[in-house]
Amino acid sequence: MAPSVSPTIAARRDQMFPVLANADIERMRRFGVPRAYGAGEHIVTAGTVSPGLVVILSGKVDITQASGLGPREAIITYGPGNFIGELAQLSSRPSLVNAEATEPVEAIVVPSQRLRDLMVQEANLGERVMRALILRRVGLLESGTSGPIVIGRPSNGDVLRLQGFLTRSGLPHRALDSDTDPCAKTLIERFHVDPHHLPIVLCPNGKLLHNPGESDLARCVGLLRPLDAGKIYDVAIVGAGPAGLAAAVYAASEGLSTIVLDCRAFGGQAGASSRIENYLGFPTGITGMALMARAYNQAQKFGVEMVIPDEAKLLGAADNMAGYRLDVGDGETLRARTVVIASGARYRRLDIANIAQFEGTSVHYWASPIEARLCRDQEVALVGAGNSAGQAAVFLASQVRKVTLLARRDSLDATMSRYLVERIVAQPNIEVLTETEVEALDGHDGNLDQLCWRNRVTGVATTRTIHHLFLFIGADPNTDWLARCDVALDAKGFVRTGPDVAPGHGPMETSRSAHRRWRTRRCGSTKRVAAAVGEGAQVVAALHAYLARNGGRAAQPERRP
Repeated sequence: MAPSVSPTIAARRDQMFPVLANADIERMRRFGVPRAYGAGEHIVTAGTVSPGLVVILSGKVDITQASGLGPREAIITYGPGNFIGELAQLSSRPSLVNAEATEPVEAIVVPSQRLRDLMVQEANLGERVMRALILRRVGLLESGTSGPIVIGRPSNGDVLRLQGFLTRSGLPHRALDSDTDPCAKTLIERFHVDPHHLPIVLCPNGKLLHNPGESDLARCVGLLRPLDAGKIYDVAIVGAGPAGLAAAVYAASEGLSTIVLDCRAFGGQAGASSRIENYLGFPTGITGMALMARAYNQAQKFGVEMVIPDEAKLLGAADNMAGYRLDVGDGETLRARTVVIASGARYRRLDIANIAQFEGTSVHYWASPIEARLCRDQEVALVGAGNSAGQAAVFLASQVRKVTLLARRDSLDATMSRYLVERIVAQPNIEVLTETEVEALDGHDGNLDQLCWRNRVTGVATTRTIHHLFLFIGADPNTDWLARCDVALDAKGFVRTGPDVAPGHGPMETSRSAHRRWRTRRCGSTKRVAAAVGEGAQVVAALHAYLARNGGRAAQPERRP
């Protein structure tokens, strides 16, 4: 998309920037409105919401990236038959690029809502448009010259936190080293930033944030918008992992007004997986982020409203029409007829007193390219014996000098898929130490210097110079917030459902179903991506049945020809 784009994207240029035939344009007319722009007029400005997908009938338009560090960088010049837009236009998010008419332009503007109608009603044309929108976002991600700019030291915990959030949100961004990058130093001087106040983030709309939280950053870049307190949704889904996104896709595709909340980013634990190879339909494997991004985009295609990152804090009864009220961050409230709880899990931590001081800088709970760059050519340690641990170990082994994998059991075979065990054994730079536990961490200023582990059988302790530790030791259900909402949980914190709650309950009904029926990821569910997707789809049929018995669904958007 820009000169730095990968050869793979360059090879798909015709798909990224298709020229529509006259017949295609005529089919798009009923979804849009005619517009005219004068020479020099800004059609789209980075950091602001664009009017929609702009189909050019005549004239020329320059597409540029606003780097925030100097002159705009040219991407492409569009002419008749081209259309302006990428994934931001699908969800009415602020644009990541600028579009300026270089001569008088006649165009058709398809608003975001009507763009989703186009995707559904004109399947073949919609497929070409959707593919182009996705590839253009991929191009922006790989070019690394658009979106917000994060400035600080690469090893700083807050820099890593912000980078991780933007990466998992699928948002292009740049990270500049405040110590060595001349552009970073220029921005620090321009905005008179005290080095002690780093990191800073420069948003595409020109606003400067000082070490923001994820919610503040999401609002600045347009990912998070105010809720419509007056709207009643057919279904509110808490959690945007595989189960939540599957429920969202199936619910919205079948006409239910759907909203999804997640307190971090879409994808859940699956989104942090370096590679998934046993998911049906992907014989060569796929990264967790790529799989979850496809589901996220698919949900938006069907009109799902995404509220990420925003946390559900309390669930209570609303009026008879709405059924439920969800209190979320910043004092906002949403109302829904049904609620699906797919809030997933939170990572387990080692029971070591000083572990918190190393989290975010030296202790990591996922292994993405960001963490891999931090420890390139070093020796790292990884704790865990499940598939996530195996995938992470293999991925890190391709980036670092050595991976020491520590497992409490006497073998990996009982908890890890055989293909991963064989792959680990085949890697010359992975050492597996079974029946071994981490005993102590030592370091300074939040940076790990040494790691001590002990063999549980022999009692022999080993201390080694290691600066990065990866933990994949399982997770606990993220259900603490439900305990004060009269939702029955079992001893491990999983939601009790079905006959475990009361005789006659459906398999996904909770203890609140006497008031309204709502569905949840539950105790007894299989903790696999495929199983989560299956349960997310399964719950939609039950939602339809419940809504049909209880006054039908909420008012649907007007359907246009």
